[in-house]
Amino acid sequence: MSHVRVGPRAVTRSVAFLTAGVLAVPALAGCTSDEPAGKPLAAQDVAAAPRSRVADGGTLRWAVDSVPETLNAFQADADDTTNRVAQAVLPSMYRTDDTGRPARNPDYLESAEVVDTEPKQVVVYKLNQQAVWSDGREIGAADFAAQWRALSGKDSAYWTARNAGYDRIEKVERGAGDLEVKVTFSRPYADWQSLFTPLYPKDVTGTPDAFNDGARRELKVTAGPFAVQKVDTKDDEVVLAGNPRWWGEPAKLEQIVLRAVPRDKRVSELVAGKLDLAEVDPETADEVGLAAGPRDAGTGTPLMGPQGTPAAGAPGSPLAGDRGRSAAQALRSWALANGSDEEAAEEEVLAREERRETEAKAQRRQRALSGFEVRKSLEPAYTQLALNGADGPLADERVRRAVARALDRKKLAEAVLKPLGLPAEPVGSHVALAGQPAYADGSGALGDQNAKEARALLADAGWVPGGPVKKTEKGEKAAGAEGDGEKEKDGKKSEDGDDGDDGTYIVGEDGKNPGDGGDGENGEGGAKADAESGEKHNSGKNTAQGGAPGAYAPKGTAAPAAAAAPVAKDGKALTLRFVLPSGPGSEALRTVAGRVSDMLDEIGIDTAITKVPDESYFKDHIASGAYDLALYSWPATAFPATDARPVYAKPVPAADGSLNVAQNYTRVGTDQVDQLFDRAMSTLDRKEARDLLRKADSRIWAAAGSVPLYQRPQLTAARKGLANAGAFGFETPVYEDMGFLKKGAQGPRPAASPSS
Repeated sequence: MSHVRVGPRAVTRSVAFLTAGVLAVPALAGCTSDEPAGKPLAAQDVAAAPRSRVADGGTLRWAVDSVPETLNAFQADADDTTNRVAQAVLPSMYRTDDTGRPARNPDYLESAEVVDTEPKQVVVYKLNQQAVWSDGREIGAADFAAQWRALSGKDSAYWTARNAGYDRIEKVERGAGDLEVKVTFSRPYADWQSLFTPLYPKDVTGTPDAFNDGARRELKVTAGPFAVQKVDTKDDEVVLAGNPRWWGEPAKLEQIVLRAVPRDKRVSELVAGKLDLAEVDPETADEVGLAAGPRDAGTGTPLMGPQGTPAAGAPGSPLAGDRGRSAAQALRSWALANGSDEEAAEEEVLAREERRETEAKAQRRQRALSGFEVRKSLEPAYTQLALNGADGPLADERVRRAVARALDRKKLAEAVLKPLGLPAEPVGSHVALAGQPAYADGSGALGDQNAKEARALLADAGWVPGGPVKKTEKGEKAAGAEGDGEKEKDGKKSEDGDDGDDGTYIVGEDGKNPGDGGDGENGEGGAKADAESGEKHNSGKNTAQGGAPGAYAPKGTAAPAAAAAPVAKDGKALTLRFVLPSGPGSEALRTVAGRVSDMLDEIGIDTAITKVPDESYFKDHIASGAYDLALYSWPATAFPATDARPVYAKPVPAADGSLNVAQNYTRVGTDQVDQLFDRAMSTLDRKEARDLLRKADSRIWAAAGSVPLYQRPQLTAARKGLANAGAFGFETPVYEDMGFLKKGAQGPRPAASPSS
């Protein structure tokens, strides 16, 4: 799977221009308090085992996407590896449970509760009396206060990426004793449990210099089951070692080595025995699953290879029974005896030897992968179709709603998840996933998939099916955003500035409509065409000289159903630029994009697919607004009021006259949505907060700036015998419980996860 995603707590500031009015909202659906959140669609898969069955010692080699630029999770360039390190080495007052809810972490926190709401909200934290930093100092109020000052936003000398929640704190002080911390808020804050996780020592947060630079490559003081031993940029790895001052259950592993391995290289590293745990793409997962499947009782060779063919060396494979050089010599002798010349016989021997070596390598690869298994679940993240409402056709809410109504989200989810054996249910909420308290299917505010109603919305916006389109001058684009990147033309790459005929099909040229044979008034058809803007997915089917679909099929063959005629307005066809990443691991996104394009064909909207390098996809296209349609993912968190607000907030003018979009890269927002998030963030009534979030979600659906499609699959290759690690789902990993099973402890997995 592609890992084009963004985290809600790593804010990227983008500037664009947008004119946004108040969007009309139909009757809301899916926002009543009686609708259940349901259960998570898939459980975690970590080979759960009790600590008594896990051996002491060993090193876990765990693939990550990168060595982090910083170990400070509150800086803008923090990434997933930063957060993984923080989980293992720093205090967390709350962790996420298997349903995506915050759960108190008893290793650090004995209790935390709101003790006053009037005149101010006051929360008292009672810390675990054994909790100490690795330098021996007690974790206490000084650390809480230093982190609040650093993240409050009041001191611009601190280079922080976010201050949500901390900006509502009025003061932090010592409570009744050394182990009590009293936090007073200036404004009510519902998501107070999101604060102080992770908690950094005052050595890091006490001064701007320490905060900005001191924790980028090392953390001298920590307080988790592990500590940072080194960050090795030369070998692309972060080494975590057991913390001797850890007071909780001792870590089973001696070391965790986080190795930066590109996703397309991970299968090779697994085969080479250099990794024990790695998130992988579906193709690698399939190969691992096959290698771990049925094997020949005599030789131990897998019986089946890729695509259901006999595996190398298995009965029925081309070289089954081959015994090396003797077989090759026998072949040479047979060839000579049957009239082949010496040269031909040698060529046959060499070809046979080459095939033998190829299959021998395949056998070695399969044997290596047979030591792994695939653990799979669903990530706490969803993939969405983003519709850029800044300008162009999608600035019109009716066009956005038409695009959204054309999509069969169930089919899109099935295309990605069904082949993996995972629940293929479309996501029904922008703010939560199934199993979380705020989850409810709010898509009714938009309406079900309905091509007829989608076409009516387009017509209402002035986009006429089969309408006249002016012949474009050189360099002139069809309606839609402009951009650059790698294009596809008839399956081949082309670059900007192609001097050839752009191949754009001109609807209505010379008074003719596509598919009418020259003089029909309402003919339908079209052609696949490649414009400079990318690979065109035209709504019409391939025909010859404007002939009707099916006209050139053999006599008696039924003509296929006619597709919708392309829609046009003001002399321009409606073509939307669909930007996608081009790198390895993005195959699923490209599959989904192709199906989305086909669905839009049915309502007369063409798409021009533009593939761009992964490194520029988000920064140069999504964040900057250089796209019409795009696919990327958002994580779901335990604190949607705080974390989802900047994703869907209405862009606001900045002091320099530009527009601050925060994380709302679709540039679609409303005052009502902002108000609902603010109210949800300020109420301490959980039921009220949940209902407000569901109402906000319904309005986001109605605005049609983004369309949630499916929860992302999480596929992990794990060495057999590795316990309590794999596809974690919603739950925060318990690092001290990870390890390798004792000899003789292999067996059926317990049904329950281990306790910490």
